[in-house]
Amino acid sequence: MRKNSIKNTRVNAEVQRELSNIIREGIKDPRVAPMTSVVAVEVAPDLKTCKAYISVLGDEKAQQDTIKGLQSAEGYIRRELARTVNLRNTPEIRFIVDQSIEYGVNISRKIDEVTRGLRDGAEEHEDESK
Repeated sequence: MRKNSIKNTRVNAEVQRELSNIIREGIKDPRVAPMTSVVAVEVAPDLKTCKAYISVLGDEKAQQDTIKGLQSAEGYIRRELARTVNLRNTPEIRFIVDQSIEYGVNISRKIDEVTRGLRDGAEEHEDESK
């Protein structure tokens, strides 16, 4: 089976949806930040392993605490995943911090600052020419 097959894509989407539901509703660990989202999931074609890319809104300590909390709750998460998703094997989940959302917010903020600076510079230039 190819890695990017239709079946694998569907399995990834289903596991991502259920994983985000489990993290949002089922985990009561105080280390897991309330603003935690599952950005992407890559389930191996043999359904043995799974990489879950997790985004956490907060500082570095909040991200590390959330990953530790999720790793300690992996047994519960796998059990709930096995109950809700009908797969031959329930994959072993590896949680990876994904900082793409934070990176996107920072880039957007920098673009706004540059455009604001250009706009202010153009307004000053118009005032000087009058």
